[in-house]
Amino acid sequence: MIINKSLSMLIVFLFLLSGCGESADSRYDSGYNDGYAEGYNTECKIRATLVEGDWDDKDYSRGYRAGRAEGVVACRASKRN
Repeated sequence: MIINKSLSMLIVFLFLLSGCGESADSRYDSGYNDGYAEGYNTECKIRATLVEGDWDDKDYSRGYRAGRAEGVVACRASKRN
């Protein structure tokens, strides 16, 4: 009985912790992916790209800038433009 109660409490505790928000790495990755897609698609004149645009988040913005630069380079390397 005590083991079941302890296990239940542990599961609830872990569940609550999982909802504490996104990490800086996650925000950077999200920005990077948006930036890469936008940079590649714009440079290669493929299509307009919708992005999250969370410019107030420094990690998202930093990732976006890095991703956009790499997306432009990738487009130019692919010789699609």
